[in-house]
Amino acid sequence: MSTDVSPKKPSDLAIRSVVGIGMVAVAITALWFGDKVFWALCAVAGLFMMAEWADLDGVPAKTKLLAQYAITIPLALMAPGWAAGAGFLTLGATIGAAFFLVIVTRRPTLAAGALYVGLPILSLLLIRRQEEGIVFTLWALALVWMCDIGAYFSGRAIGGPKLAPAFSPNKTWAGLAGGVVLASAFGALMHVQYGLPWRLTLATPVLAIVAQGGDLFESWLKRRAGVKDSGNILPGHGGILDRLDGLVPVAPIAALLVILPKFYPW
Repeated sequence: MSTDVSPKKPSDLAIRSVVGIGMVAVAITALWFGDKVFWALCAVAGLFMMAEWADLDGVPAKTKLLAQYAITIPLALMAPGWAAGAGFLTLGATIGAAFFLVIVTRRPTLAAGALYVGLPILSLLLIRRQEEGIVFTLWALALVWMCDIGAYFSGRAIGGPKLAPAFSPNKTWAGLAGGVVLASAFGALMHVQYGLPWRLTLATPVLAIVAQGGDLFESWLKRRAGVKDSGNILPGHGGILDRLDGLVPVAPIAALLVILPKFYPW
């Protein structure tokens, strides 16, 4: 997620917009066509995310490949119908992948990447398998998109004090406010149109702030690595991590909120 308020050429903004719309269309299409298609998209994204995390951690090519192999096991086990699906077994496999990496590579930061990649994917697949899975998953994804859009345009239009100049010099408090407002409006719309439960509706502005926290964390990772983007696979956007940084912390919290009534009906 990016809230960059620096000037951009019209052509750059056009490319950014087209690619962004394309990514949203792919995600919604995969979500609509079933949990297996959605899992496949998430699994592919997870492999790219692990590779980019390894690059940010500065590991050699062989170690990066090992990290991708490690995350492949829990991602494969998450396949609905074909394997265990999203649950405690795959949670254990994800944690196991992290332990494997830290033992073999002696790099705790690389091992943390297995959790950074695996937990949000596990969470999204867990949300998708619920009775109202399409609505709930769309809510979790789109609140981050709305936060991104609101932060980007309000930051450019208003400017003002910087949010965290030490990590990301272009993000502003106005961008944060704009992102929260637009995400909250989206949550309210989902409540009215699709019956989004109150607990999710009221949590939306909080999760919008969490999303921007994820954005700042990834900005810190890139600054530490001395790079502008986590990758270059997405024209106008950078890497997969650049696009999903806000979703990473949001997805696990959203999953907990979605499954909460199974334990505490309210």
